[in-house]
Parts: sequence; C-alpha cells; structure tokens
Amino acid sequence: MKAEKIAIFDTTLRDGEQSPGCSMYLDEKTKMARQLELLGVDVIEAGFPIASEGDFQAVRAVSLECENATIAALARTVAEDVYRAADALKGAKRSRIHTFVATSDIHLQYKLKKPRAEVLQMTKNAVRLASGLADEVEFSAEDATRSDVDFICEVLGVAVDEGATILNIPDTVGYTLPTEYANLIRTVKERVVGDKNVTISVHCHNDLGLAVANSLAAIDAGARQIECTINGIGERAGNASLEEVIMACAVRADKIPYENNIDTTQLYPASELLSSIISFGVQPNKAIVGRNAFAHEAGIHQHGVLSNPLCYEIMTPESVGIPKNDIVLGKHSGRHALSSRYEEMGFSFDPDEIAEIYSRFVTLADRKKNIYDQDLLGIVRDSNMAVLAA
Repeated sequence: MKAEKIAIFDTTLRDGEQSPGCSMYLDEKTKMARQLELLGVDVIEAGFPIASEGDFQAVRAVSLECENATIAALARTVAEDVYRAADALKGAKRSRIHTFVATSDIHLQYKLKKPRAEVLQMTKNAVRLASGLADEVEFSAEDATRSDVDFICEVLGVAVDEGATILNIPDTVGYTLPTEYANLIRTVKERVVGDKNVTISVHCHNDLGLAVANSLAAIDAGARQIECTINGIGERAGNASLEEVIMACAVRADKIPYENNIDTTQLYPASELLSSIISFGVQPNKAIVGRNAFAHEAGIHQHGVLSNPLCYEIMTPESVGIPKNDIVLGKHSGRHALSSRYEEMGFSFDPDEIAEIYSRFVTLADRKKNIYDQDLLGIVRDSNMAVLAA
C-alpha cells in the first residue's frame, strides 16, 4: 500500500524573515524561493501583504517566479487583509490565502480585546471571503495550544463550513509538549475533520526546543502538513527546522512511514544560501547542516568512521548535499585519523615512524587548538623520516 504524503509548508520568507537579523530584499526573496522550489517544498509562504509594500511586492514577485509550489499569503481575519493578500497572489499558478485569528483567552483579553462570539464571526466572514479569492484557504487558530479545546473546535468548525480546507493548529509560543500536542491534534481530527477532505497542519515554535519533536508527534496523531523554515529561523527561538523534520522522516522511515517531495541533497545548499542572505549562519553543532554535524575529532569515533561511516553517522553527508564528512585533527584524535590524513597528503610511514610522529602530534595538539596541514608537514620535517608515497 502506498504511503501517505506529508506536505511541507515553508515559511522562511514570512515567519522566518520576522526573526531579528533575517530581513531580506526582494531579489533575495526570489532567489530563496527558487531554491525552495528546487528543494521540493509544496507550499511557500511568501509574506504578509498588508504588513508593508515590500511584503506585498515580495508575494507578487514570488507568485510570478514559482512554477510548482503553491504560494501562500498571510492575512488576519479582516477584509482589508484578505483583499490585499488576494491581489498579491494574482500571478500565482496555485494560490492560498492563509488567514488567522487568536483563540486563547489571554490573546482575546489583552491583544484582540474581543469576546469569543466576535472571533467566531470574524472567522466566518474572512474565510468565506477568502474562499472566493484564492485556490485554497488555510485557517490558523493562533495560540491554539493555550486555548480552550471546545472553543478551538468551534472556531475550526466555522472555518471548515465556510470553505477552509487546511486547518492549522499552531504552537505559537512553543509551549506544548509532544504527547499533549498529539492529543490536541487527535481531538481536532475526531471532532472537526472526521471524514471531510480537510488537512490538519502544524506550526511549531522552538521556545522549549521541542518544535521538531512536537511536529513529528502531530504527524503521528493525524496531521498531514508541517510548517517549518530553513535553519529553523523565525520569531524568538525560531520554528521547526525543515532539514531536521525531513531527515528524521528519512532516517526513521520505519517509525514515520510517510512520503514527501523534498530532494534531501538540496538541504545543505538551501541552508548555505539562506546563511549568505541573512546576517548570521547556523551554530556549528546544528543538526543536519551545522559545520560539526559530520565532523569527528575523538579518536574512537574517527577510527569507527574511517572503518565504516555507519559506526557514528546515521545518514551520509552526501544525502543532505554536503560533499563529505570531516575528520578534525585535535588532541582527542587517534593514530588512524592521523595516518589517514598523511596518506591524503601523499606520505607513507611504517608503524615505528607513525608512533613517533603521533607522539609529536599529541604534544602539539595539547598546546594548539587547531591543527593544520602545515603543522603536520612541520612534524614530518622535524622527525626527518617521511617517505613520499609512490
């Protein structure tokens, strides 16, 4: 039986850009959109057209640029927002208006200053309007994980009745836990979706470092769209990281048996492009695309990887678009890694020679954090026992 498909909704250009230091110019957004299409994302959320003229033009430009992905534009449940989003999406091959309203009591009391009845009416009006202006309508219950479950289901039910075919249950402030979130998704599926042709989507923030875990728990509970960003950028601590979600699905297909359209070899190029556009890159120990993700310094690990990479790598660097793993030489390195590096440089040593060279190497590594090839050449010259390999 064919596996079910998970849709990947990328919001790098919208929620991601809202992160401090991540703003992009128009040409940078279109360049990133082209890479996202190459990557194979299903939906590109290109911006929030009512927010600024720049966002409006970005959504319009991305709509004209992309051939395969559905282009989404964000709108509050306000007629002016919905019309502005529809106008920006006019050139899209496939368009989606993504409208949202807060549903938690804290947001209703302090931000919207509106009663629940008015939120229900806003939802009804906006979704009905949007459904006549775009190919698809997605509705989000902002701050869903801190909302009353009965009220969420009531609001979502109204959205479905008015034409929404994607229901997003966002963990807007990164508050929920995986088991708790899965239970919420199951409740929405049972009480609102049933046998209707409606997709449940999830949009998780990373304030507790659980965005990817929560997204995967939601998939297990019945969600079929994940909203995420390249490098996990986004408001505050960011969003669920697209590359982490995708490689978790790839590596653990035995437990997450769902298909997606992502070309994993484009993950690292997408990460690098984004880092070149915004003002910062990823931390070195970032999963999947960080500088150290496929780097090994400990001698035991290096020996294992040199014997068979599967000893310490659960995926190949090539599978995510990185040319090869990196054996880093430092004070924790062993003789196998040192010998391997010298062989790459064109040298060959017998066991006694490598023993002496290794002793000199360890002494140097205790004094110097980074060991470069010129350092290795210096050790060879000092030992006066190198033999060039044939």
